[in-house]
Amino acid sequence: MSGNVLKLGIPKGSLEEATVNLFAKAGYQIKISSRSYFPSIDDDEIECMLIRAQEIARYVADGVLDAGLTGKDWVQENRVEVEDVADLVYSKVSARPVRWVLAVPNDSPIKTIKDLQGKRIATEVVNMTEDYLKKHGVTASVEFSWGATEVKPPKLADAIVEVTETGNSLRANNLRIVETLMESNTKFIMNKEAFKDEWKKNKVDRLVLMLKGAMAANKKVGMMMNVPKNALDAVMKILPQGVKPTLANLSDENWVDLTVILEEKLVREIVPDLKTAGAEDIVEFPLNKIIH
Repeated sequence: MSGNVLKLGIPKGSLEEATVNLFAKAGYQIKISSRSYFPSIDDDEIECMLIRAQEIARYVADGVLDAGLTGKDWVQENRVEVEDVADLVYSKVSARPVRWVLAVPNDSPIKTIKDLQGKRIATEVVNMTEDYLKKHGVTASVEFSWGATEVKPPKLADAIVEVTETGNSLRANNLRIVETLMESNTKFIMNKEAFKDEWKKNKVDRLVLMLKGAMAANKKVGMMMNVPKNALDAVMKILPQGVKPTLANLSDENWVDLTVILEEKLVREIVPDLKTAGAEDIVEFPLNKIIH
């Protein structure tokens, strides 16, 4: 241990479990106690703090934290200056960005952002919404929503600005999307002064490398098989275009060992064909990290 410590913000709430799982795949075991906001991690050079994603950007900007994981949306909402180190596209539902959208009841006459002139909007992202309205020359009342935003139209608000990943919740509440204000994904951010610290920057770079490796391995598996050399061309035609498997000679000079990384969902489609083409002893194995 060097004696240095990186103060790292871990998002509490909807991203909490996904973040802990991502760190585990990257090789870092985080244990969260229901009674503490300071999770333990099996790295003596990292000190974790569990904080709502909405607040992490502010604490990083102020120097309370050296670094943290939070959304691009919350950096923008807090209007703070931080160092954008890396995009980490993961979530509790899918590996795609979330969207902040303007939504209204299905029977609302509002069709575009211009129709919100003089209207009332409920949202958790007041600054983002006001900036978007200003950009389009619209004046409207933007009110902070403490939760359950989807149920507020039409009685408590004419429209809402809400985050969505699948749109299911909006549809369930009879809302339709008018416009998308922004797409957001999780980012690894650093305090500007901490970014200049050689040890902290190097520590973050090493951590981010492992986290990206864990993300790269998501929904992928390794496969290895023994292939007769006279069947190798047929096997290669079954594998996806652009795939570059590793080939190694076996003790039998007429056979090779073929190892390849594939999308997990593809395996069930091609294994029977590989077997028919002549491959034998086909083995599938899980992957934790792929370092590009």
